[in-house]
Amino acid sequence: MTSDSGSQMPSQRASDQQKQPKYRQIADYLRAGIMNGTYPSGQPLPSEETLAKQFSVTRPTVRQGIAELRASGLVEVMAGRGGFVRSPHSRPSLTRPRGVRREPNGRYVEADGIRWTNAEEPTATRTDAPVALADLLRVPPGEPLFTYDVLQTAEGSPLRQLHRTYVPFSVLVSTRYEEEPPPPAPELYEALSALGHELHFTERVRTRMPLPDQAEALRLPDGVPLLQLLRVTRDSDGQPLALEELHLPGNDLELTYPL
Repeated sequence: MTSDSGSQMPSQRASDQQKQPKYRQIADYLRAGIMNGTYPSGQPLPSEETLAKQFSVTRPTVRQGIAELRASGLVEVMAGRGGFVRSPHSRPSLTRPRGVRREPNGRYVEADGIRWTNAEEPTATRTDAPVALADLLRVPPGEPLFTYDVLQTAEGSPLRQLHRTYVPFSVLVSTRYEEEPPPPAPELYEALSALGHELHFTERVRTRMPLPDQAEALRLPDGVPLLQLLRVTRDSDGQPLALEELHLPGNDLELTYPL
């Protein structure tokens, strides 16, 4: 009996698996158990000793296999406690609606109701618009921007976010903020409204792996991506007024948007 070149008979697949390094066999075995629910999210993996006996290998080989799962975000290793499952099928512990609304008193607040506290004073700098951000802000590359950076913590939650605000100098020409810097968001929204702008917001969301300093600031375990949100504030004519860049943990947070 012959088979198509793109398929393998079960005996052939089993043979190929046996040819793999032992650490890869361990990783594949555990990955399959996580995906089919044998090892539920939050539960411990079999001990290194158990896996070493099962696969007739040393414990360093077991650790090498588990390291593959850590790199792919399926396992978290806790010092002194061993490996714990992060199933891609599990529901996140935090689900937050996204959006900005204006209250009767004129203040702008996040739709998710989270109260963010600055873990430090915002760092204010002057930067030149890079090409990617210049396109979103519809300004020439290199145009000067007011920039604010701050690490924020959520009230009553371990959730953290890195928050950066950009405001083009050109938006502030002939206003009081030609002589003094505008406030960072969210106070920025009220300042722009006071200048006569009707504000509208859009967000772009993507995931990526964090840089080392971002992983440290957000306390991200190995193999966990971050959520990157780019929020553009526009006036009623669609002209961008400001851009915010927010980074949040991507392992236990789900965002919802009304459509």
